[in-house]
Amino acid sequence: MKIVLASNNKHKLEEFKEILKDFEILTLNDINFYDDIEETGTTFKENALIKAKTIANYLKEKNLDYLVVADDSGLCVDALNGAPGIYSARYAGDHDNQKNRDKLLEDLKNGKNRDAHFICTLCLYFPDDTYRFYEGKTFGYITDKEYGKLDFCFDPIFYSNDLNKTFGEAQNEEKNMVSHRKRAIEKLLIDLTQL
Repeated sequence: MKIVLASNNKHKLEEFKEILKDFEILTLNDINFYDDIEETGTTFKENALIKAKTIANYLKEKNLDYLVVADDSGLCVDALNGAPGIYSARYAGDHDNQKNRDKLLEDLKNGKNRDAHFICTLCLYFPDDTYRFYEGKTFGYITDKEYGKLDFCFDPIFYSNDLNKTFGEAQNEEKNMVSHRKRAIEKLLIDLTQL
């Protein structure tokens, strides 16, 4: 069974392939889709659906009968009413990880509640225009400064309750074991094995 992942992100692709071992996972490059998909939704579900439906419509035009999986994910901080949420990648501008972290630390400067979670919402889209959602979360809190590698998103300031260290201090293998995306993909796998 062929599944198109509505992404070209290598890290995401690895996570999906690791769990969905019995399925052929294709990227957007594999189906020659190179357009930008505008995420205009106001929730993770809406954005995942927008991406999935866009790719499903593209596949229909090509007479390809594949399943599509799209995800939207982000960091939600309790004291900020769920922000940065769907705007996680561009919280302080356009995809600048350091500025995003700096802004979040500044926003929480005087706050006592630093509880937070990463969330991943997946949309599985079928050729008949039906779809299902799956959600995964991983919980922790925002530290008062950066720890570990500074290369990815909010990882150096997100202390994982599962790992007892920040994601920035964790190895990729450790992080992947407790990630929000892994937890969502595992729920997806249950349905895929019953198709």
